[in-house]
Amino acid sequence: MNPALVALIAACESAGVGLIGAVVLRALRRYSVNVSLVAVIVIAVCAMNTSTITIVLVSRSAQLPVSTTLAVNFVAGTVSIAIGLLLGRSVVRGSRELADAARAFGRDQRFHLTDDPPTAELAELARELRVTSDKLAESRKREQAVEASRRQLVAWISHDLRSPLARLRAMTESLEDGVADDLPHYCRKIRADADRLTDMVDDLFELSQLQSGTLRLTLREVAVDDLVSDAVAGFDDLAEQRGIRLRPNRVEPVTAAVDDRMMTRVFNNLLSNAMQYSPAGTAVSLDVRAVRGWAVVGISDQCGGIPLENLGSVFDVGWRGAPRTPGAERGGGLGLSIARGVVQAHGGQVSVRNVPGGCCFEVRLPLSRA
Repeated sequence: MNPALVALIAACESAGVGLIGAVVLRALRRYSVNVSLVAVIVIAVCAMNTSTITIVLVSRSAQLPVSTTLAVNFVAGTVSIAIGLLLGRSVVRGSRELADAARAFGRDQRFHLTDDPPTAELAELARELRVTSDKLAESRKREQAVEASRRQLVAWISHDLRSPLARLRAMTESLEDGVADDLPHYCRKIRADADRLTDMVDDLFELSQLQSGTLRLTLREVAVDDLVSDAVAGFDDLAEQRGIRLRPNRVEPVTAAVDDRMMTRVFNNLLSNAMQYSPAGTAVSLDVRAVRGWAVVGISDQCGGIPLENLGSVFDVGWRGAPRTPGAERGGGLGLSIARGVVQAHGGQVSVRNVPGGCCFEVRLPLSRA
């Protein structure tokens, strides 16, 4: 048989099998590189066998000369090598693109890969890098928000510290100069400012414990309605001075395992917030009830409501609104943040929503399983 014809038949058969193999390799790019390597071997074997069978059929002889067999194997092997190089080139290109995207990820802090990787291993690695990139972006966003909140808190605390310190300095200078004609009055003022500074320091300390997770709670079975009643009793004088009525709506006996000292702090913060932002002549109402495994405490006021754009920021560190009660001092913006942290440390939830005429803060604590 003419060697040129043998080479032509082998080349055509191998090329046809090679084209089919290239399509198969393209379809197998979603699978492991092991599958692609097996496919290359199968394509090479099929190219050789197809060329040999075709030449046997054309020559009508089962016995082929050695030269013919070598020519068929050479052509089929050449096609197989070309297909292997095509696969290797695709894998190398995908690896380089992934490496470039990883370097850009380290530089720009954002992973972006335009083309799909050629193998399942590279695709899995690309997915993991995308997930890591998204997590880092979210972490950077949270870090920036925390840093902005910290700066705002430092600015507000510095401003709040300046006023009582200035008053203390002025009064002590008056005492030193002997111009203070009402000594008991000056002593009361100094004590009030000292108490205010102490409260601010205590707030900062408790907030740092909550944020670092070092707050230790002493839980015991407590009647939540009694805690709320005691907290309300402590605000009777202040409510009378500001012309605000404290009104219980629905108070049921409810027991929960809580740290009574810290939960009293929570109710005091919420009541103080309601008194601060409620105008004179309005009422602050309270509810204590059990709802589907939760002890629910609701404190509603008539402050006029919170703007919708601020509802999500009420419990953020440093958030403060404008007080509605004349002469009411704005706090450091830590009370609601501390209240949320303490409630969450008890496994509960605290939320706020607008109601007709004002807003309602709701504390949910898990009920005791007695």
